Amino acid sequence: MERVTLDQLSTKANISPNLPKAGFLSRQQRLQRWSELLAREPDRLLNTFPQTEYMDAPVRDSMRCADSALTVAFQDPVLREAGLTDDSYGTAKRFFGLSDRHMHWILCYCHHGMSVRAGILVSTLHSILPRTPRFSLFGRLKQVFIPTAL
Repeated sequence: MERVTLDQLSTKANISPNLPKAGFLSRQQRLQRWSELLAREPDRLLNTFPQTEYMDAPVRDSMRCADSALTVAFQDPVLREAGLTDDSYGTAKRFFGLSDRHMHWILCYCHHGMSVRAGILVSTLHSILPRTPRFSLFGRLKQVFIPTAL
């Protein structure tokens, strides 16, 4: 194996150090990005989806709503590069890794009315984000006395 410096390598290949590829965003990073986009304009009124819980799955998955929280996500080039192909209910559900229950909680008009402020959806998304694990005494003892396999 030949060892080369970064400058030598950049003449042979197109590299960009310190720039993470947007296509490799984790579920938590995608949800966090969506939350950040909504937080930029917390007073913006967004439309909600009508009666998502009563729709058949194929109909629900193809639903779109102009100027909704999904529109905000789809307008972001980072999320589009990461794989968000459109602003439909089903595509967003798969892209963000959410259940129908979570999507209903975020987007349905029965929870928010015909429109909702973006700031309210930020707090809703934060409640869905995976929590960082806490370190407990039992967890620390387990780390010390029960080694994990490599």
